[in-house]
Amino acid sequence: MNQISTSTRALRSSYHLARGILFRYADGDPEKIHEVMINSMAGLPPTPRAREVDPVTIAGIEFPNRVGLAAGLDKDGRAAAAWTRFAFGFAELGTVTASAQPGNERPRLFRLKKSRAIINRMGFNNRGAAAMAAQLSELGVARGNRALGIPLGISIGKTKVVPLEAATEDYLASLELVAPYADYIAVNVSSPNTPGLRSLQSADDLASLLQALVANAPDALPVFVKLAPDLSPDGLLPTLRAIEDSGAAGLIATNTTLVRDGLAASEAHVGGEAGGLSGAPLTERAVRFVESIATQTDLPVMGVGGIMTPADARAMFDAGAQLVQLYTGFIFEGPALVRGIHEMGRGPSFWEA
Repeated sequence: MNQISTSTRALRSSYHLARGILFRYADGDPEKIHEVMINSMAGLPPTPRAREVDPVTIAGIEFPNRVGLAAGLDKDGRAAAAWTRFAFGFAELGTVTASAQPGNERPRLFRLKKSRAIINRMGFNNRGAAAMAAQLSELGVARGNRALGIPLGISIGKTKVVPLEAATEDYLASLELVAPYADYIAVNVSSPNTPGLRSLQSADDLASLLQALVANAPDALPVFVKLAPDLSPDGLLPTLRAIEDSGAAGLIATNTTLVRDGLAASEAHVGGEAGGLSGAPLTERAVRFVESIATQTDLPVMGVGGIMTPADARAMFDAGAQLVQLYTGFIFEGPALVRGIHEMGRGPSFWEA
């Protein structure tokens, strides 16, 4: 298909009506709203039938379709059984850390409706890798068994109180706990909200970390690396070579950005909040970054960042991504965006911003 169906347009209109009410709930506090939504989905039973559209096998994983949930929306995997219902072809849970941690002080999540963007400085708030493992075990998940209908990635990060020189041991502790339940591991070294974390993207530090993780990943569990869109062009190539040499299976590009271009004038003051920016202002930057990566490595790329319309997803695919992930776009557009990307194919589609 290359046109958005009438039913998908109707779904989008219905979601926009519901979104207007939802965004005003709890005095408009986006984190409280998110918690309510995750809690409401946590009790849904598994739906093992995934929507199969343009399936693909990457890093030995069979993806029923190419649209996935990005890390950050379901940090503890509490709604893991729900994501197949929204026509996702995979879901990336987390980011989890070896030890539970509360994250940064609130407020730490800011919705910019006119800019179609979000700024967050969550700081890897999560219940810990052991709790994630217990949650997935209770759901009957094991690597490769598709108990929830789709492949599950698990994103791991560094515990805030762990010094950078001990980062490898910290990541390894998380890996050991969640590996039995993951179809792939995503190594998050690019969040701007844990002090010093992005320094691990440097070639030397990243090489050491990834070599240890790949060597300790059981049964050739694929390891993907998530990079920031703010990496300098001079630093990108050495980083890519380090990732290739480590035996990692692929890349996830991009994380949020510290750049504040593209905000609506009425919301420019919110841009002064610390944290990473996602959504429409990141679209062009993320696509350019994926395109740059694709010209410098043959590793498969999951494209994420600023995918707010089916056309944005098409731009990611055209830039060289084999898969795409949604975060802010899913919050603003709901399940119609997932269906719209499936229906779009590689042709033109109608979708107003």
